[in-house]
Amino acid sequence: MARYTGPVCRLCRRDGTKLFLKGPKCFTDKCPVEKRNFPPGQHGQSKKQKKVVGYGLQLREKQKAKRIYFTLETQFRAYYEKAANRPGVTGELLLQQLETRLDNVCYRLGFALSRRQARQVVRHGHVQVNGRKVNIPSFQCKVGDEIAIREGSKKLVLLEASQDFLSGQNRVGWIDANRENLSGKIIALPKREDVNLPVNEQLIVELYSK
Repeated sequence: MARYTGPVCRLCRRDGTKLFLKGPKCFTDKCPVEKRNFPPGQHGQSKKQKKVVGYGLQLREKQKAKRIYFTLETQFRAYYEKAANRPGVTGELLLQQLETRLDNVCYRLGFALSRRQARQVVRHGHVQVNGRKVNIPSFQCKVGDEIAIREGSKKLVLLEASQDFLSGQNRVGWIDANRENLSGKIIALPKREDVNLPVNEQLIVELYSK
């Protein structure tokens, strides 16, 4: 499957805001958005920035959401169509599906420093759901699912660093995390206020609704 393998800090600079793609680095002065707050490229600093409105603004919001959760267009559109066909607020349902992806749940539990690293942890078979190994990052978790690091993987060095990073972050209310046992249980579906990310989901809905 195709995926972006380039420097992710360029993506933040392109959008002009932090997408929190590099874990702890995003919270320090070393963040490129803090040091070079202009688009990447040869003419990024000298080129006059135009105000983005209408379609461009809607497209930018969709691109931000795709980059934060590391999904491609086909998969992202499938999330939208599924949300649009369900009763409720389409934008919130879209974010709900993205938040309950297994790689994102692992990131929220502190199994990795970033969502991209969490994707790698899942792909390498270090995670189990309800006692069974699952290596599909897009696996959709449900209320009642128990997610844990497999017994043979609990000594991974990155897990210790990730847990230290998580200790300084706010816990999410929809996951009951057991840090000592490297596990957690989904006790509710995430609400909009639980998704503290720079994304305007309503603009994404407007883009796909055309």
